[in-house]
Amino acid sequence: MSVASTQSEPTTLRLSQVLGSFKLPACLTLGILLLSLVPRIAGTPILQASFWGAAGALTLWQGFMLLHLARRPALKDFAPAVYSQHYVQAMVQFSVYLYWGYYWRPVYDHLWLIAGQILFAYTFGMLLAWSRRRSYQLGFGPVPIILSTNLFLWFHDEWFYMQFVMIAVGFLGKEFVRWNREGRSVHIFNPSAFSLGFFSLILIFTGTTELTWAPEISSTLTLAPGIYTYLFAVGLIVMYFFKITLVSGAAAMTLFGFSALYAAIAGVPYFLDSEIPAAVFLGLHLLITDPSTSPRTPLGKTLFGMLYGIGVFALYTILGYFGEPTLYDKLLCVPLLNLSVIAIDRLVRRISSETVLNLWNPAWFEDRGNVAHMAVWVSVFVIMSLLGRTDAQHPGDSVPFWEESCAAGLPNACARLVSVESTYCSDNAAWACNELGAYYREGEIVAPDADLAFGYFARACELKFQAGCGNLLQEQALLRAEPLELDLRLMLRQGGKNLMGASLPELYERACRHDWAFACERGDVSAGGE
Repeated sequence: MSVASTQSEPTTLRLSQVLGSFKLPACLTLGILLLSLVPRIAGTPILQASFWGAAGALTLWQGFMLLHLARRPALKDFAPAVYSQHYVQAMVQFSVYLYWGYYWRPVYDHLWLIAGQILFAYTFGMLLAWSRRRSYQLGFGPVPIILSTNLFLWFHDEWFYMQFVMIAVGFLGKEFVRWNREGRSVHIFNPSAFSLGFFSLILIFTGTTELTWAPEISSTLTLAPGIYTYLFAVGLIVMYFFKITLVSGAAAMTLFGFSALYAAIAGVPYFLDSEIPAAVFLGLHLLITDPSTSPRTPLGKTLFGMLYGIGVFALYTILGYFGEPTLYDKLLCVPLLNLSVIAIDRLVRRISSETVLNLWNPAWFEDRGNVAHMAVWVSVFVIMSLLGRTDAQHPGDSVPFWEESCAAGLPNACARLVSVESTYCSDNAAWACNELGAYYREGEIVAPDADLAFGYFARACELKFQAGCGNLLQEQALLRAEPLELDLRLMLRQGGKNLMGASLPELYERACRHDWAFACERGDVSAGGE
């Protein structure tokens, strides 16, 4: 046998092995193409084109790598990396989709798009690792990243290609934005939090939030009854397995505490209709709890959680002050917190474990420290629930509450009143449209605007609200009336579904609980008649 033939055999063998490794990314790319034929995707040409574009980009990347490897074969392989933190988190996140989607159908429709993103994430991750001359860590890692990202932000079908870009940015950040921590090179940012924070800034600065489902995602979680209790329950699973109770618990207690303090001082809730918005409650259980990008000491975890609570609280005011959507409060501070991890670790190391400040010494509980922390968090949540601060009716759900608060001149009350009634007007509550028209005609709690007043009165009249028609016909008039039955069905939902199926006595009873005085009187009459 010649020397040339002897040398060619190992080269041929290695090239065969390389081609074998590429079968998996090729099959995953084919899976993206097959998903584009599903009616949910194929029914929207631009959405289908987004899938084709993602598959095309991955195919070109694979082709480029194969051409390069044909000249200089280098083995591209896989390393098993099945970690419980990945598949447990994925199962918990998926359960949230199932529960939430049962009450808000777009979530179930979106699952096809999530499947495409998972296929894209696996393929992109493989090609990125091999391009960096590393083995690909094959496990469940991409799944919780995709599920976490989509729990907070996804683009409308017409702009869905940006979703694939957002995923790519998250993986690139994990790969290239790194630091040395405890002698190891590790990624700084939680991948989903990095991409969510980065794209939140882009959406804010470009004023393009309407390209996404972000507002609907933030508001529709409460369509699922008992959503706080459900998130608390599934959050306990993550806390038990990964010992992040101090992060979530400290964040929640900080927000509960600041909200209560603000309400006691100002007389109105800090957040519009809850002590902690449901989407923020979701974030502190399933977004900031990545063990790889948070402190490892008990005191460090507590400080990390407290800083998240403070960050959300502050960003809610800052975003509102600049007229930006406040829904980004829970997303923007996570990357900043990730950057603070080493500083927190250094601070904790300077505190002696024997000082009074270090009340989180794990040795005091032996191996049961996390269970003790969970017991404290369970107690706090139960107390908050009994006080009506979670799933119960909140004062901010009552329009009369905001009317009275506005009349009393309480902080932000008038702006909140206008915001609440604008939402109800958008839902076709004619009474709310007429009230908004009256505000803009009066010019007392908002700047007078004849055009806006005319538009709101026209909307109220179109919805067959007689006072709205009168205001439309007489420019000097300012007619008001009690809400119609249909208005009450739309406005008393407390963040849940409307009350189209409720009986009239039930409707008036609920309206009475929301401080509508006329409903209390009608409810008494109805009860007397029965």
